[in-house]
Amino acid sequence: MRLSTRGQYGTRALLDLALHQDEEPVPLKEIAQRQQISLQYLEHLIAPLIATGIVRSTRGARGGVCLARPPHEIRLSEVIRNLEGSISPVECVNNPEACARAELCAARDIWGELKKAIDGVLESTTLQDLMERQKRKEKPQEVMYYI
Repeated sequence: MRLSTRGQYGTRALLDLALHQDEEPVPLKEIAQRQQISLQYLEHLIAPLIATGIVRSTRGARGGVCLARPPHEIRLSEVIRNLEGSISPVECVNNPEACARAELCAARDIWGELKKAIDGVLESTTLQDLMERQKRKEKPQEVMYYI
């Protein structure tokens, strides 16, 4: 099971936005350059995030986008749900009517547990958590010298 580029790039774009917004809207062009995402594709990714209130857009010479809420209030589950829809390894987990064997299938139970685990990770992780992880990765590693 894999996330599409919508979920991957959309999450990266939001992380970039969170790291670079200093009370001013960030132009999409800057995010696209830093994240190496085409501007046209980024515009398509941002649109549903604006529509659902995760991102706010400002027009004009100093226009751009900014987070509509603080990073600690934005859960990755909300982001992925808006960009990808349900994260389910097989259709019958969300829609048992899709398969006549759904109620008798032990494999479906495993796929349901997998979905529950993924949903749990995404629900328990905020954009703030992602920012903190990114900052730790960018922090220079301490070098220990032994004499």
